[in-house]
Amino acid sequence: MFKFNMTLQQNFASFFNEDKSQCVLVDSYDNQEFDVRMGTIEHSEHIGTVHAASDEELNKKLERMMAEHV
Repeated sequence: MFKFNMTLQQNFASFFNEDKSQCVLVDSYDNQEFDVRMGTIEHSEHIGTVHAASDEELNKKLERMMAEHV
């Protein structure tokens, strides 16, 4: 299970699931559109893009996206 605590002001964040040795990598160039990748540090795949206007909205959307992909 991933615990997301990203803020809109972060350009990059990584979250790890030690149970499955997976990570989620999130990055943004404009702090409104966040690209989400999942896999390992060495190899990850783009799984979607999240648009958010608040920290709370961003983290909820990341949780929802992970629930669909895990």
